[in-house]
Amino acid sequence: MKNRLSIVKIGGNIIENSQELSKFLRLFAKMDTPKILVHGGGKKANQLLEKMGIPPKMVNGRRITDKATLDVVVMTYAGLTNTNIVAQLQALGCNALGLSGADANSIKAHKRPVKDIDYGFAGDVDKVDGKKIGSLLDIGFVPVFCALTHDGNGQLLNTNADTIAAELAGQLSTQYETLLYYCFEKNGVLESISDESSVIDQIDTDAYAILLKKGIINDGMLPKIKNCFTALEKGAREVRIGNTNLFQNENTNYTTLVL
Repeated sequence: MKNRLSIVKIGGNIIENSQELSKFLRLFAKMDTPKILVHGGGKKANQLLEKMGIPPKMVNGRRITDKATLDVVVMTYAGLTNTNIVAQLQALGCNALGLSGADANSIKAHKRPVKDIDYGFAGDVDKVDGKKIGSLLDIGFVPVFCALTHDGNGQLLNTNADTIAAELAGQLSTQYETLLYYCFEKNGVLESISDESSVIDQIDTDAYAILLKKGIINDGMLPKIKNCFTALEKGAREVRIGNTNLFQNENTNYTTLVL
């Protein structure tokens, strides 16, 4: 039987709220299975971009990453946000190790080809080195990945954190029973964005098509749901979306994705 591996992606609204971040990190540190944390930092990056007079650009929930934006993203994701999270986890007795995809050549990607939209230095994942990441888990490290990959030729690429989490869950499913959790400020995927109690308990591919048609799933939730199904198709055992308590067994108020 495979050992269980929990892969948790944390959303920007939690990262930006110091109390919620502290609460989440305490819960994460207490998880007694091997685990990986994935984070972005887009809200902080947007704040820094605006201070520098560089308007953030988003299309369908994805960032347009020109050279100036990439520099700020690297400073924010791999520097300020990642190091702060790692330090807080270490204070909680969790032996966290901050990583980008370039570290140990763990996640390689290619620059997204220009089709209808030029996303700039955005990366689409080609390969996750599950053996190297597994070796870190085996010796007791808790990898903390920021939303950066590389192309193997010295170029860093901004890569959606939801995508990184999904690709990790899929690749590592050959070695572990992988459970993927997307933690953000809501209780789950909501039928009505104004009603926190309107959590959709389960979404399969048919329900997804209906929710898309109704416009219930839109904007930043679009790539998240697509990544959920990608993870499942690649072998993840389970995917959940909800608030910071969703990986606690006693909490049942979240959305589960199934094929």
